[in-house]
Amino acid sequence: MVSEELFIGNSTALLTLLKDAARVAPTEATVVITGESGTGKSLLARWLHEQSRRANGPFVVIDCGSLPEALLEAELFGFERGAFTGAVAAKPGRFEAAQHGTLVLDEVAALSPAAQAKLLRVIEERSVLRLGGSRALTLDVRLIAVTNTDLTAAVARQAFRADLFHRLNVISLAVPALRDRPADIPALARHFLTQAAHRHGWPPPPLAAETLSFLEGYDFPGNVRELRHAMEHALVTAAPGVIRREHLPQRMTSAAALMQHRMRKPTLAELEATYIREVLQQVGWRKAEAARILGISRKNLYEKLRAYGIPYQPAHRTAGQA
Repeated sequence: MVSEELFIGNSTALLTLLKDAARVAPTEATVVITGESGTGKSLLARWLHEQSRRANGPFVVIDCGSLPEALLEAELFGFERGAFTGAVAAKPGRFEAAQHGTLVLDEVAALSPAAQAKLLRVIEERSVLRLGGSRALTLDVRLIAVTNTDLTAAVARQAFRADLFHRLNVISLAVPALRDRPADIPALARHFLTQAAHRHGWPPPPLAAETLSFLEGYDFPGNVRELRHAMEHALVTAAPGVIRREHLPQRMTSAAALMQHRMRKPTLAELEATYIREVLQQVGWRKAEAARILGISRKNLYEKLRAYGIPYQPAHRTAGQA
């Protein structure tokens, strides 16, 4: 089954995407999934497959951007023996491999004009002819196209066929960048940290409030993928202690990144953590008194201390004081 990280968070941007995806998944509609690199487009494509009537059929992915044109067409459409030099045996293509299932065209914008024309013909005729073949195979395949390129702009500059675009773009789902859903960052960070800790056989460490605040303000050019890698880096660097900002990758905490971070307004989590610290300091870290001022139960206060990585006692107090 698809990774649960697709559903982690409750931001409006994420919930809107999941609501739209849930309506589309059971249908046979061709889908274009757009979004920046690292946002989780492939996860969404797999989830659409798993929620469709084709869930028990094959799920096949071809990366259109990683193969040279000649090899891409052979991989996509298949070939017969002797179709070209080196074709010593027939081989089915990805369309055939995806029969009764789903075919994902990853980075579809990378297709050459010739490959686009052949793909359009396959979609229109709902059949595929192997290179060097003479008999077409009728297809029962759902197509999902994935791209981090603005296909509308590509069509405008004639880099992508308009007729193919309209054939593919029956439904469009845009996966939001992580910077556009900062409220989801704390939950995702804890999820990735727990995953990484389990892989190493360690207990998951807490994330300090300052770290969470920094992450919520960071721009994340690498999106969810960058956050995942940052959490494993921090885990190994901090082991076995609390994850603090200095444990994050240096590229994130550089002067440019810090300047970018300071330009952002404080998040709700940052403001709440700061307020809780101030109240605790005012009452000498007496939890019952702090909880009364904050208007929450003492149990709830301890939960917030754990969530924000705030120590139960300041460094100069003894553990027996409460």
